Amino acid sequence: MKNTNPLPAHDWPEFLPGWVWLCGAGPGDAGLLTLHGLNALRQADVIVFDALVNGDILGWANPDATRVFAGKRGGKTSAKQGDISQQLVEYAQAGKRVLRLKGGDPFVFGRGAEEGQALAAANIPFRVIPGISAGIGGLAYAGIPVTHGAVNQSVTFISGHDPQGAASNLNWRAISDGAGVLVFYMAMKHAGVISAALRDAGRASNEPVAVVSGASTAAQRVLETTLGTLVSDIEKSQMAAPAIICVGRVVDLRKTLDWQAMVAKI
Repeated sequence: MKNTNPLPAHDWPEFLPGWVWLCGAGPGDAGLLTLHGLNALRQADVIVFDALVNGDILGWANPDATRVFAGKRGGKTSAKQGDISQQLVEYAQAGKRVLRLKGGDPFVFGRGAEEGQALAAANIPFRVIPGISAGIGGLAYAGIPVTHGAVNQSVTFISGHDPQGAASNLNWRAISDGAGVLVFYMAMKHAGVISAALRDAGRASNEPVAVVSGASTAAQRVLETTLGTLVSDIEKSQMAAPAIICVGRVVDLRKTLDWQAMVAKI
């Protein structure tokens, strides 16, 4: 199949029948999709997409492509991971060009590795297209850098729950001592557990915390709080998932780096 995508001159990869491409769609803003992701959308026969994928992105897809929703949201009836992986295998075995479109980056708390393993076990060829992870790009849209030369030399990314949906059994002392900045994904449900565990491990109650929901979208909301008041402030603000929770002094930098507030004034 000749690639006729109207993209800038480049040796764009051809999406061959029987292949699966695991692609990150970014944190929400459709403009944060990569050009490799756009190239994949233009060629795919089947697009299996997550709940966090911006619908505008799907508007760039091959109009003849079959679209399959495979979203998983906490507390709601969702597709099982094993079923999704098997679906990818079956579509590829049928000779389809299968695009697995995932929010953020497929290998950052995105279960892309599990899907890749299932494809490899079935001898299905696949390609990985990285995406901008919400823990970096989403916080940047809130004016919060995950690193700053005068603040921190390390950052830790942590899942707010394990595969069963429970609070993770983590070494909180090591996490607390190991990095100045902690970024939690999928953590709203267990914010209380996280707050208490970090304070028990030595983090100060007045340490700055930011909660960013709907990151990089028109619905983005940012709550600035502290570790000690995190739970009560979430309840008062009625912040809702999906959200990123950032713990650390980089949150204070939002006072000067909130670039979206500057854009809104123009």
